Amino acid sequence: MSQRILITGASGFAGSHLADLCNSAGDEVFGLSRSGGRSTETVDLLDAQATRMTVAAVKPDVVYHLAALASVARSWADPGPTLSDNIAAAFNLFEAVRLEAPGAALVVVSSGELYGPPASLPVDETAPLRPPNPYAVSKASIDLLAGFYADAYDLRVIRARSFNHAGPRQTTVYAVASFAKQVADGLDAGDNPVHVTTGAPTVRRDFTDVRDVVRAYRLLSQLAQPGVYNVCSGRSTSAGEIVALLGDVCAVAIEHAVDSDRIRPNEIADVRGSHARLTAATGWEPQITLEQTLADTVSWWRSQNAQAGSKPLK
Repeated sequence: MSQRILITGASGFAGSHLADLCNSAGDEVFGLSRSGGRSTETVDLLDAQATRMTVAAVKPDVVYHLAALASVARSWADPGPTLSDNIAAAFNLFEAVRLEAPGAALVVVSSGELYGPPASLPVDETAPLRPPNPYAVSKASIDLLAGFYADAYDLRVIRARSFNHAGPRQTTVYAVASFAKQVADGLDAGDNPVHVTTGAPTVRRDFTDVRDVVRAYRLLSQLAQPGVYNVCSGRSTSAGEIVALLGDVCAVAIEHAVDSDRIRPNEIADVRGSHARLTAATGWEPQITLEQTLADTVSWWRSQNAQAGSKPLK
């Protein structure tokens, strides 16, 4: 059955993939973005009145809240906007849903970052919140606020705590996208070997293809009871292993260098989550292999290079 879908952050990485999925399923999609672009309406969630008017006009069956200042590195460099903007935007949206669309399912996309250093692996939803950076603090605050709106106003709020995800359209602020772009640039420049520079090569993270991630969001909106759900692959992969996989899937020799300036202090050595609760509620399992994610991401970057009309400089 077709539904009216409101997506905040619809021009972003995960938001654009979610919009594609919902459109392909026959939903009527209304995308919001502060910057506009990619079939979205320009609405600043920091404007409470504009946010409420938009929700009232759309009358959504499902609201997906993905909009956020999402870079961990940038949150360290300038924590104020990450904290104030992310929390204020969420509050304005939650109020708008409470007042104008109280029957809508509200899927609030949070982050595995809010768990902080894991006491044990894999991390499940009962783990305490120990946000290790300003971005994670903002996400933990929004997560708690979403839980309050569920309890206080009986809204159908689903909190999706997503671990690292990757795939086409992601910016190079994020590790996998950065590595894939370096490979794409090297291939287009005819380098042999291709040079890839990373931070700490042994740090391990739980990566899921963004297309699997947004499929989880849609299933949660349809099938899950209100509550908290991890969205993750259940396995972790190191930066060094990802670089090696890039060489394998692209059939190219890679010269891997480590830049000490890219190594974060107090980096958590290994993070992986459990998606058992999500799977029990929806039947979801990750379907796209990491190798396929990496191949598709390199292909996407090469298509961007081709559209730019010039090869990157060596």
